[in-house]
Amino acid sequence: MRFPDLHSTWSKRGLSALALLPVAGLYAGLAAMHRLAYRWGWKQPQRLSVPVIVVGNVVAGGAGKTPVVVALVQHLLDRGLRPGVISRGHGRASRGLRVVRPDSDPGDVGDEPLLLARRTGVPVFVCERRVEAGLALLETHPEVQILICDDGLQHLALGRDLDICVFDERGVGNGWPIPAGPLREPWPRAVNFVLHPEGHPPRLASRKPGALLRAFPLRRQLATAAVSADGSREPLVALASRSPLALAGIARPQAFFGMLAQAGCPPADTLALPDHHDFRNVADLPAGRCLICTEKDAVKLWRSRPDAWAVALEVSIGDDFWLALEAWLGPRLSSTDGSETP
Repeated sequence: MRFPDLHSTWSKRGLSALALLPVAGLYAGLAAMHRLAYRWGWKQPQRLSVPVIVVGNVVAGGAGKTPVVVALVQHLLDRGLRPGVISRGHGRASRGLRVVRPDSDPGDVGDEPLLLARRTGVPVFVCERRVEAGLALLETHPEVQILICDDGLQHLALGRDLDICVFDERGVGNGWPIPAGPLREPWPRAVNFVLHPEGHPPRLASRKPGALLRAFPLRRQLATAAVSADGSREPLVALASRSPLALAGIARPQAFFGMLAQAGCPPADTLALPDHHDFRNVADLPAGRCLICTEKDAVKLWRSRPDAWAVALEVSIGDDFWLALEAWLGPRLSSTDGSETP
C-alpha cells in the first residue's frame, strides 16, 4: 500500500489527517483482527527449518530496509554462513513464486529483490506467501542456513525467530494509522531490535510495563561514486559539473535529491516518479543528458538508458548491534556449518 502524496499530512495531526481518521479507524480495526487471529491461536504461523530474520517497518512509504538487508547478508557471508533472502516482490506485475536471478526482468520479480540478488549473490526467491518462497528456496538450496525476509513484519503467516524494525528520520510521524498517518500497525510493538537514524530514535517504551525495546543507531549515506550499466565508476562530485538530472521512483524522491546535494552533487533538475516506477517509457528523458538515479531505479532504467549513473545507499551500523546479533546467532548457528549448540 503506497500513499506517496500523504507524507506531509502524516507528519502532523492537522485537519487533513483528522479528516482521514474514520477510514484509518476501519484500517486499524481490520489490522487488529488479523493480529488477534494469530495471538489467540485461530491462525498459526508456519515455521521453516532454518532461523528466519524479518527486516521490516511499521510505517508506510519505505524506511530503508533493503540496505539493511544487504548489510545483514554481507555480515553473515563474512562470518562464513550461507544466507538466503525471501520477499514479496512489491511492484512486480507477476504473481506467485519466482526465482530471482541477476538477469531477471524487474517487472517479473520486483526491483528490490533484483537489486538484492545482484548486490549479494545469494539465493533470492519472491512470493506473496513468504512461507512458499522460503520452502522453495530451501528445497532448491539445501545449503542455506538462515533466511532473511525483506519486509514482512506484518506478514504473520511466516514464523520468525528475530524481528528487526527499521525507521528513518520520520519516526512514527503523527502516530496515526493509515491513511490518516503512516502506521501500518500500532507502535510500540514487540520486536527484538530497532534500527533508527542517529539522533532520531522513535518512541521505545514497550507495552509491557518496565520493558524497553533494544534500539541501535544507524547512519545512511550515499556511496561516494556512481556506477553505470557497464560497471564504469565516476565520483559523485565529478558528476556535479555535468548539470545532472536526478530521477527517483521511490517512496520519497526528495530524500534522495537532498542526499545528492549533501554529497556534493546537487542536481540541476529533478524528476520525482511514483514508487516502483517501471521506466518502460523513457521517451521524455532527454538524450545525452547526464542522469543520476538510485540503485533500485537503475535495475529498470538501465534496460533503455545504460548510460544512467546509479548511486548506492549504504548503511553503517554500530558494533553494539552486531554484537547483539552475534549473541542471538550463537545458540542457533554456533559454527560455520550451521550445527546447533547442544
